[in-house]
Amino acid sequence: MRVRSLMCGFVENYFTIDVSKKMDRKYITVVSGLPRSGTSMMMRMLDEGGIDAVTDRVREADVDNPKGYYEFEPVKKTKDDASWVPTAVGKSVKMVYMLLYDLPADVDYRVVFMRRHLDEVIASQNVMLERRGKSQGGMSEDILKSTFEAQIKKCSDWLTQQPNFETLYVDYNEVLKTPQSPVDAINAFLGGNLNTQAMLTVVDPSLYRRRA
Repeated sequence: MRVRSLMCGFVENYFTIDVSKKMDRKYITVVSGLPRSGTSMMMRMLDEGGIDAVTDRVREADVDNPKGYYEFEPVKKTKDDASWVPTAVGKSVKMVYMLLYDLPADVDYRVVFMRRHLDEVIASQNVMLERRGKSQGGMSEDILKSTFEAQIKKCSDWLTQQPNFETLYVDYNEVLKTPQSPVDAINAFLGGNLNTQAMLTVVDPSLYRRRA
């Protein structure tokens, strides 16, 4: 499979997909990124747009994520047990970026990789951890930011080398500010038959509470 690494919001989109036909999704749509980068919002957008979400609802909605987390517990143990993977073809699933390495190589994936200003990500993570009586492990914000940057670059480089992965980078901040363009890019990337109007209704700027 030809690898495409696309970016929405960071560079100009330069791909063309025939959206005149409804495509059968013979791949798994993976929503990934850092925690608190908008992955839950994107899962809900795709669910409303017409791609069923793989989720067990074990982690319930709360003050940090009032619309729900859209998580699936078996994802965390993919390295040891990937039996859930074939059942997710044609659907969407949320995975933190560090787990992408564990996905089997004999399945095709399209990754919607969420990006958000790292200062906002760290601030949001800190608030959530403090609410739960936890911390970032004593790391300074500068070190944490550098660590995230290095890990994301490593993951992005790895994704470009995988023949069974295609990736679209989506800017969370742009989605909240001007959602139409990112939604159109996501629709094209995933076959062109999503309900984009339903996706747009999911975007809720009132939930944008940690700003750089």
